Amino acid sequence: MPVIYDDEFGKITIRRSARSSQIRVRVAPDGSLRASMPLYAPIFLVKRLVKNSRPELREIIQRSYKPGNYSNGTSIGKSHRLVVRHADDGKLAVRRYNQEIILHLPLGVNVDDPDVTKQLTSAVISALRVEAKSYLPKRLMFLANKHGLKYRRVRFSHASGRWGSCSSNGTVSLNIALMKLPFELIDYVIIHELVHTIHMNHSRDFWALVAKADPDFKAHRKLLKQESPSI
Repeated sequence: MPVIYDDEFGKITIRRSARSSQIRVRVAPDGSLRASMPLYAPIFLVKRLVKNSRPELREIIQRSYKPGNYSNGTSIGKSHRLVVRHADDGKLAVRRYNQEIILHLPLGVNVDDPDVTKQLTSAVISALRVEAKSYLPKRLMFLANKHGLKYRRVRFSHASGRWGSCSSNGTVSLNIALMKLPFELIDYVIIHELVHTIHMNHSRDFWALVAKADPDFKAHRKLLKQESPSI
């Protein structure tokens, strides 16, 4: 199936069907986006739909994720934390200021309220994206140079059930949720995707190269399975 990449949503898989009369976009089981479309419709129509429907797609993606457990003082990523304050005016508000996500909570409203979760998730995504764009490109370049691996470009997403991916043209996609992980697990994911620039599979040669760059990859891989890339 054809695949396109979006700077915000990452991988979008396209499925053509004789039964499709219009273009529809939904969230796949792995958290990525899938578009169904008529057999002979041009792919640029999917790109145009995504471009014109970003708010709606963000809402669909956020509904597909289970909300995190947030409370006053909760750490967000590597440098942010949640600050919960009473809303004197009785109005719900969430804003990001420096390294704080400030939640103004009306009396009688809980943090796990759907409206709160929606606004809080949006602020968390914003904070993680800032951290990811500051840290991940530098770390990707450092590890690539250190291990003699090359990539074409880097993309960021959060609309995926995967920590990262690598396309056949050398584009490395990294989930901004990586900023929730310990640094050694971030390195493992980056190395994993960099090795895919040489081996687009999980063959013996692939794992041998991963092991050369990360001797503790088996332990890191096991720990990663206990984490979730959802935000």
